[in-house]
Amino acid sequence: MKAYTQAERQAIHKRTLAIVVIAQLFGGAGLASGITVGALLAQDMTGSDGLAGLSTTLFTLGSALSAFTVGRLTQRLGRRAGLTAGFLAGAIGALGVVAAAVWDSLPLLLLAMLVYGAGTSTNLQARYAGTDLAEPHQRARAVSIAMVTTTFGAVAGPNLVSPMGRLAADWGIPPLAGPFMLAAAAFALAGLVFATLLRPDPFLVARASAAEAPAAGEGGGTADAADAAATERAGSRGIVVGASVMLITQIVMTAIMTMTPLHMKHHGHSLDMVGMTIGAHIAAMFLPSLVTGVLVDKIGRIAMSCAGAVTLLCAALVTAFAPGDSSAWMIFGLVLLGLGWNFGLISGTAVIVDATTLRTRAKTQGSVDVLISLAGAAGGALSGAVVALSSFAALSLAGGALALLLLPVMLWYRRGGSRPSARSLGA
Repeated sequence: MKAYTQAERQAIHKRTLAIVVIAQLFGGAGLASGITVGALLAQDMTGSDGLAGLSTTLFTLGSALSAFTVGRLTQRLGRRAGLTAGFLAGAIGALGVVAAAVWDSLPLLLLAMLVYGAGTSTNLQARYAGTDLAEPHQRARAVSIAMVTTTFGAVAGPNLVSPMGRLAADWGIPPLAGPFMLAAAAFALAGLVFATLLRPDPFLVARASAAEAPAAGEGGGTADAADAAATERAGSRGIVVGASVMLITQIVMTAIMTMTPLHMKHHGHSLDMVGMTIGAHIAAMFLPSLVTGVLVDKIGRIAMSCAGAVTLLCAALVTAFAPGDSSAWMIFGLVLLGLGWNFGLISGTAVIVDATTLRTRAKTQGSVDVLISLAGAAGGALSGAVVALSSFAALSLAGGALALLLLPVMLWYRRGGSRPSARSLGA
């Protein structure tokens, strides 16, 4: 690949952010449509509340498998190849869900939800594309731009549940499969945007530029070796901390969110109100991102991770003690839940990017997202069992207690020295 000047790399960075914005408008719709009715569709086909979390478990397991694959594919061939493949796989999975609903086939539903998870994880991994050519002080904001544009599709998706359900019914398809028709189209369009527009590939450009750097810094000797060893230790600690922040955040958010539609249904809320609540939750997950990104870059990763833990605790308390028939309280609790997830994901992502170099960055990002997806799968699977054996309130309180574990993690990170050198940030 040709050598690019600093000005050219910044121009490619800005173009990449614009492309990510366009793709995420579609990707968000595909992500949110399935989340809104996935548990309801599983409950309808299995007839069991305890198994309702099965759909979330399967698509998050699919997210884990695809996150690993997309990360490895990106490390070898670049962002364009990885993101395109992931989104197109998600579209195929969404079509499989529709077919399963039409044929009333539970085995096909399980397989299709697994494949559908590829779109979910790819939508999340797209946030890294904006960081490839970003300067260290721009990284959290680059992540936030990718996430905030997901909001528009993500909010539209749940609010299109009823119209898509009516359209599906007109075509002789079960109404709950309607949102997955939208998800298939949305994921396919997101994949096509990356396939056709993401040229030159920002990851490959960044890697080619990094390969030139050693020539300029030859002759460091022992000092370079010592600096490299210190950087490696700091990087390992940063990867552990960043992964922990995102993992705990994902478990808490997924567990409470998965059971909220069923909790509301049992208290007589309409499908439209469920869609509005999930839409508000997803808006809170993504819409504050621009402000969150600035805060993470300005006041630090540690402070915003702690803020995420406290916000998740507040969300858990609201959802646990709010009257089940109060839509206002449920919306408020789910908004807090989304906001806490937003704080944790952006700050944790920034820690991961700070702690890695381009030689292993994409693989590490993919591996961390595998853990995030597995955490979501665990949260989804356990949420149904906890509610079936106890109550939705007990599930919420357990989530709040888990969120508090972030505080000692961040204390350990701070004591170990949380700021990598400027040299270690780039590569």
